[in-house]
Amino acid sequence: MLMIALVTAIIGDMAALLGCVLGLPDEVTAITFVALGTSLPDTFASRTAAVQDPTADASVGNVTGSNSVNVFLGLGLPWTMGSLYWSYSEPDAKWLSKYAPPLGVESLVPIQSRFREGAFVVRKGALVPSVAVFTCCALVAMGMLYYRRRHLGGELGGPKYNKMVSAGVLVVLWVVFVCLCSHFALDHRLCS
Repeated sequence: MLMIALVTAIIGDMAALLGCVLGLPDEVTAITFVALGTSLPDTFASRTAAVQDPTADASVGNVTGSNSVNVFLGLGLPWTMGSLYWSYSEPDAKWLSKYAPPLGVESLVPIQSRFREGAFVVRKGALVPSVAVFTCCALVAMGMLYYRRRHLGGELGGPKYNKMVSAGVLVVLWVVFVCLCSHFALDHRLCS
């Protein structure tokens, strides 16, 4: 787990630096470079497991588990650390100037007025539309897997034509996800 955390941290930092050089927001680098850098090795391991196993259970478990660990280490762990830090810290002048409401407008910004002692703040950014796009793509992918199970007898394998169509659908879903989420992230950055 420590080695996975180290690799995830290195890939995350390198992707953030590349995004900075290219002028891309963190959301875009996270769903492209970081996702590919942390998930591609697991994909190859899952492919090997799928080829050597009579069912897809081991490969599906590997992909699901590894992506869960990557998300936990890449997002959950830093947010937990930030939350713990702000549970025991007082706000400094920079935090107050950025998040504390001006006097007399407390009713307009209830969250900042409730947490005058400081809090870990994560701006939603383009998270809501990104989750909606992900949910739609995931439903289409699960529908395709259900169709394959009912009509082809399994999620993996089968006739070459069906494998190619399924792979094409999944690649198109990934491209749609990346393009729409990048659009929302860039549009949000330009509007804010």
